[in-house]
Amino acid sequence: MIHLINEQLKTIEVSGIRAIANKAAADPDIINMTLGQPDFPTPEKIKSAGKKAIDDNYTTYTHNAGLLQLRQAASEYMNRLYGLSYRPEDEVIVTIGASEAIDAAFRAILEEGSEVIIPAPVYPGYVPTITLCGAVPVYIDTRETGFKVTAAMIEEKLTERTRCIVLSYPSNPTGCTLDQEEIAKIAHLLKDKDIFILSDEIYSGLVYDKDHHSIASVPELREKTILINGLSKSHSMTGWRIGFVFGPAEIAGELLKVHLFNTVCASTISQYAAIAALAEEIDEVAQMKVEYKRRRDYVYERAVSMGLDVVKPESAFYLFPSIKQTNMTSLDFALQLLEEAKVAVVPGSAFSELGEGYIRLSFACSMEELEEGFNRIERFLKKIGVHAAVH
Repeated sequence: MIHLINEQLKTIEVSGIRAIANKAAADPDIINMTLGQPDFPTPEKIKSAGKKAIDDNYTTYTHNAGLLQLRQAASEYMNRLYGLSYRPEDEVIVTIGASEAIDAAFRAILEEGSEVIIPAPVYPGYVPTITLCGAVPVYIDTRETGFKVTAAMIEEKLTERTRCIVLSYPSNPTGCTLDQEEIAKIAHLLKDKDIFILSDEIYSGLVYDKDHHSIASVPELREKTILINGLSKSHSMTGWRIGFVFGPAEIAGELLKVHLFNTVCASTISQYAAIAALAEEIDEVAQMKVEYKRRRDYVYERAVSMGLDVVKPESAFYLFPSIKQTNMTSLDFALQLLEEAKVAVVPGSAFSELGEGYIRLSFACSMEELEEGFNRIERFLKKIGVHAAVH
């Protein structure tokens, strides 16, 4: 019966991130720098709220959009951190992680033949969903601009079929983000165009040396922006699966139809835990960010000292160095590094063909693992003829 399976689905491959991660999981001696999985436990206050929800028998369905108390907490949180204003009653939807939010958003706005502009290298979760909608991904090559998209680059890709532009900033895999001036120029280009903006800001809580600015904060763009966020990265809640969609009521109302028929609602227990996560500042969350910044500085300096060409990440917990000087494909490099040095990284090709020639390393590992992992990488690079930088 395989011949009757959706043809578009057959063209989709398992993420290159998981392919390497699954190999790494089989060997305890491998230092795994593949997954965007915080190595910190979920803060105790959040876990306690989840346990209490079970004990209090809060185990039934909630409103399809999520508990109003959680939507209120999420709205207040976004206003407190980023100056954004969304009505809890009809402009906030609680989803099963940011991934479901992205899927629901695309299914709500895309049709057969719609074009979606995507700056790349890019997180591999967008394109499969776009393809399953019958829409067409249109990549922008950001490799020559420090992995940042510009208004001029977007303008070059606009056609009458453009339905949506994805802004994935802060970025997975590069750790780059956009500042207020860069966002303002993009806003000026798009303000009079009937084009949706899907702004995936799941890493907004992990911006290190500046403030995070959302394109949804530009008044002229609020009505066309679908803002995605969640708690997985900032609060170390990946397995709790809580994401959010923020958007104008008329768009959120349509997106809610996709969400309710797909999932009914997010986990009730996780929603009560999320209320605790957002209701007030949690010390462990701030401490995680401080530690990630310390690790960022360490891995960046190590990579530069080893002779790798790399843009310093401004956010998230990824390093995306070039390995072009090795004359190896990113997959071959990752597989050889895994086999010979027992370090698992993600080939850049997992982030579209524009990621070829790079690898992604996650520094959501302990400092001990990072130090040993980079020692192994350094020995491997010397073995294949990549020499350390001269100071």
